[in-house]
Amino acid sequence: MQDVDARVRSRHDRNSSSPVQALVDAINAADADAFVAAFTEDGTVDDWGRVLRGPDGLRSWAASDAIGAGARMTVLESTTDGDTTELRFSWESRVFTGVSTAIATARGGRLESFRILPER
Repeated sequence: MQDVDARVRSRHDRNSSSPVQALVDAINAADADAFVAAFTEDGTVDDWGRVLRGPDGLRSWAASDAIGAGARMTVLESTTDGDTTELRFSWESRVFTGVSTAIATARGGRLESFRILPER
């Protein structure tokens, strides 16, 4: 991630990565179809090493860990370099509540991967 000043400048920059915003909007709207549509056909979610791939895997994760768990996601800061966005976000759900870091990679205007990093 960039230095603190650069991160503060990038906070809440909703235009910095529209595929990431599509993911956030889908989760917060509890819209599983929009969540799956935010990803490429072979897209993945990697949640602390648990990898789910393709529409069925994405829908499964959305049902168990996100939308089905009443999740609310708020991006606190983000840094985008090309097709890769590193973001820090708050998450509230029946499964997990806290702050996490993720790496999102886009391809063709959709997410190819969304990897939630284990906290140290």
